[in-house]
Amino acid sequence: MPEKSYKKKHMTSFQLIIMGFAGVILFGTVLLMLPFSSAEKVITPFHEALFTATSAVCVTGLVVKDTGSYWSLAGQTIILALIQTGGLGVVTVAASVSLLSGKKISLMQRSTMQDAISAPKVGGIVRLTRFILRGTFLIEAAGTVLLLPVFMGDYGKKGIWMSVFHSISAFCNAGFDILGTASGSFPSLTEYSGNILINVVIMLLIIIGGIGFLTWDDIYTNRLNFKRYRMQSKIILITTACLILFPSVFFYVCDLKELSMGKRLLAAAFQSVTTRTAGFNTINISEMSEASKAVMILLMLIGGSPGSTAGGMKTTTFSVLILNAIATFRSQENAGAFGRRLEYHVIKNAATIAMLYFVLFFGGGIAISVYEGLPLLDCLYEAASAVGTVGLTLGITPELHVFSQVVLIILMYLGRVGGLTLIYAVFSGRNKGNAKLPLEKITVG
Repeated sequence: MPEKSYKKKHMTSFQLIIMGFAGVILFGTVLLMLPFSSAEKVITPFHEALFTATSAVCVTGLVVKDTGSYWSLAGQTIILALIQTGGLGVVTVAASVSLLSGKKISLMQRSTMQDAISAPKVGGIVRLTRFILRGTFLIEAAGTVLLLPVFMGDYGKKGIWMSVFHSISAFCNAGFDILGTASGSFPSLTEYSGNILINVVIMLLIIIGGIGFLTWDDIYTNRLNFKRYRMQSKIILITTACLILFPSVFFYVCDLKELSMGKRLLAAAFQSVTTRTAGFNTINISEMSEASKAVMILLMLIGGSPGSTAGGMKTTTFSVLILNAIATFRSQENAGAFGRRLEYHVIKNAATIAMLYFVLFFGGGIAISVYEGLPLLDCLYEAASAVGTVGLTLGITPELHVFSQVVLIILMYLGRVGGLTLIYAVFSGRNKGNAKLPLEKITVG
């Protein structure tokens, strides 16, 4: 009888990424459940520990227990480690351990690292990873030093830990804070709404973490010579600037009228920056107008940039859709920018990702609204915050039932691993060929 040949199946890089995130979340959940993780030395219920671990690894910031008052120093350290792992990416952290131990990185590992940080090619991926690690720890250290004068002035020696925690949390776009107390939980940075140093440093950390590692590399390599940047870096920087400037003006005009001019400018800018996946807030978000909340929902869904510590459908996805619409308005066959043409599959991917995030956001919001009996806008806000891995809340998340918390957990996880990663992981290997079907026209619009 002829021998049957069995082909060993290996997980794709995309499957490794989503499994890696899931594994770290479950490990973090177990640690957070243990008594030493809570300030009262009690066992934390599984669903609350899972929610916290998912929020930390997915660098979201939504919480059901106040981080500053409920968790012990050990618990806060575990949360910070999960934030750092989630911000850099599970694959990047694993590769870093291999590099530090002197092990050689295989071709399969290099390919997985490429997909994890959205690098354009495998070549130079180890050099880029080293650059990311050095840059990350240097920026987080600088942020810590800049925050020290304020936090040490207010909290003494405890201010050192608070500076470290908030620097890493801001750079990783996590939005976790440890400023809460038993009598005043979930404060975020509202106590520092008028502090220029805290506001500016946190905003800079959020922006630097959110523009992406490849954009860093471009800036580091080409300095201020903007013309030599990759088209992707140009699009990211211009889109980021627009998504900070225009919403800031909108928030300043439509809200915050009770503040003085200086505080109003600072608050408007901070809310514009933090909305795209960071999750800190310096004012009471629930008191903002519905128009501002709607704008914030859009910003949360857009998120940061590819290959960054931020989540969301990404600035490049949003920009590609805008560029494609402009090309259609002008009756141009191809969309493009900066004298370069966009590939068709990039536009196709952007449309698919946008639709995926919209379905997750809208479906999750409706599910929570129906189950909890809460206003739809509030539930859509929480859903957008979860799937965009932002962490801003109108105050309803801690009061939600387990079902709604599970919905948010799923949204946070899917939002962090990324739309394309999820699609490729699920449907990898199912392509039955590229044979073209007969063409038939359909009218749209």
